[in-house]
Amino acid sequence: MATKRKQTNPAAKQAGIRIRRAKSSDAARIAELSGQLGYPAKPAEITRRLRSIKPASRHAVLLAESPDRKVIGWLHVSVSPLLEVELRAEVNGLVVDDDERSRGTGALLLHAAEQWARSRGCKNMSVRSNVIRERAHQFYLRHGYEHYKTQKAFRKSL
Repeated sequence: MATKRKQTNPAAKQAGIRIRRAKSSDAARIAELSGQLGYPAKPAEITRRLRSIKPASRHAVLLAESPDRKVIGWLHVSVSPLLEVELRAEVNGLVVDDDERSRGTGALLLHAAEQWARSRGCKNMSVRSNVIRERAHQFYLRHGYEHYKTQKAFRKSL
């Protein structure tokens, strides 16, 4: 008889954390957390990017806020219709403050993004993660994601 793995309710693990949509007034904290992820940005850049992420029906920038109203993490999720697969959402970025990691905040953000994606008719959720982010890989595996492909990424300046 196979042992069933117990599913943890992320909300039970991280009581008091509130998930909400980002506002332009959050830009400075989002920029600070982006730097922790390895993508430094100025608050003005984040403000501009938040305004350009449209339409709202296809993108969500979700924030995790502590009981004392400090933003301790963010997640950007988007839906892009593709020819080759059913409608799916993708986690474009996820970061939790260095001092808050491994306490369930990332799981809360991921769960909220999955609910958002389901509400838009998505059948799957995907995420890309740099090969050096082994801790992140383990996080996604623990939350039901499977490693299904390895690929190379290419970029060209325009």
